[in-house]
Amino acid sequence: MNSDRDQGDIAALAKGGRQNFFGFLLRLAGMLPFLFIAGRLYGAAALGRYASALVVVEIVGLICSMGEKRGLAQRLTEDPDTRPANVVFDGMLIALLAGSAAAAFFWLVPAPLFPSGEYTQLDRLIVLAIPAYALTEIVLAAQAYRFDIATTVRARSIVLPWTLSIGAGVLWFVVPESGLALAYLAATLAGLSTGLWSFLRTYGLPRAWHPRLGEMARLTTRALPLATADAIEWGTRRLDIFILGLFAAPSAVGVYYVAQQVASLPQKLKTSFEPILGPVITRNLKDKNYAAIARQVCQVGFWITAAQAGIGLALGIPGEAVMGLMGPNFVGGTGALAFLLAAEVVASTAVVSEAALIYVARVRNLLISVATIGLQALLTVAAMLMVDRFDLPETWKAAGAAAALMLALGVASLVKSIVLSRFLQHRINNWRWALVYAAAPAILVGWVATMLPEWAELAIGVPAILLAYGWVIWRFGFGPEDRVLFRRNLEHADEAIDAEAAAIAGAPARKVEP
Repeated sequence: MNSDRDQGDIAALAKGGRQNFFGFLLRLAGMLPFLFIAGRLYGAAALGRYASALVVVEIVGLICSMGEKRGLAQRLTEDPDTRPANVVFDGMLIALLAGSAAAAFFWLVPAPLFPSGEYTQLDRLIVLAIPAYALTEIVLAAQAYRFDIATTVRARSIVLPWTLSIGAGVLWFVVPESGLALAYLAATLAGLSTGLWSFLRTYGLPRAWHPRLGEMARLTTRALPLATADAIEWGTRRLDIFILGLFAAPSAVGVYYVAQQVASLPQKLKTSFEPILGPVITRNLKDKNYAAIARQVCQVGFWITAAQAGIGLALGIPGEAVMGLMGPNFVGGTGALAFLLAAEVVASTAVVSEAALIYVARVRNLLISVATIGLQALLTVAAMLMVDRFDLPETWKAAGAAAALMLALGVASLVKSIVLSRFLQHRINNWRWALVYAAAPAILVGWVATMLPEWAELAIGVPAILLAYGWVIWRFGFGPEDRVLFRRNLEHADEAIDAEAAAIAGAPARKVEP
């Protein structure tokens, strides 16, 4: 029975992975036009100011979601007798109140959003994205609890990036000084609308629900460690921009932001597994099936590492050509891009380990996260001071910040995997030597591609690198369980997943024709 359930869990994770890999491709198609428009039309300085504001808006929005991105699955599992919509609405109300209070504060005190002091009144409207961002996190987490990852793909990989790209292009002709901020606000609201539409169709409206101050206080207190861990984990991807904004010119921040956005595309592959991992892990924790949790964490960790390594090689080897798409002023960020892509690979173990640690050792996980971001801050500041001391080019600050992130995330991966393995009494390790075997021919193909003209380096070189890497990793690195990720059906496993999701919802399963 446990074997059947384990196979179903792996199939559920694989189904979410398939959907999110498709979502990654869609997000790539949507974000590249935005980066091109922002780099070519608005310039590096405007991008730097936009990035500085974005850091504050998104981290505050994440905090205001009160850890529900991952904590909601546990609350719904532990409280099966309460109408699910009521449980979700408790969290949404807290997020709305906290987000609105934060938006009001930053409207009155905009300095943290715009450290350079350059902004317009329209730029300040970006604070409205704070409550919208928090609510989006919650409704997408609610959908993920029902194994509905398609809504996340639609909201985050189609609606948001394409609204951002189209909005930035149109608004440049209307309000070029504030177009990026307004485009982001429009994209956030569009993503929230997409999530709410699916959420209301799935859960419906709450019944006999009213704000419960005692329950809200208990929920908030319980969520603080998880919310803080979420904010810190997310903050490790934005602290570098914040520190760069203090030590470097806005143009350098803009160059780094573009490199970060390119590098964060493969990051979505690992964060997209988190909503599916949550329900699977909480159910196995309830059954004390620790061996299954270890297998699932290692399985997903390898999938993520393998995918991110391939994408990192495909984007990193022709890095100058990739950064040059946004304009010649962005080529100096190639070094930062290489370190950021490597950082995403080494961080995969930390991410999947944390997916379990937040349920079994949330305070210890929080302490490790605090230490990680502290280490990153020290390394980043040290890099900034070193560049200034030796009078190195400004772009070296961006590379230094990226290297600091890579080192800090590598340490976090090591520590979190050790802590989780001790709790589960099973080894946690994503590494396989096949990653090296696959990287070798990909690097050779990439080296040849760099000799081609820039257009051919991207149009021919990038697919060739992915093909060389993919063939080797599939042939020598993937076993039968790994290949579930690429199968549409495994003894009707996907239909079983849909049936289980319907059972969780308390509704009859939808019959799926073979």
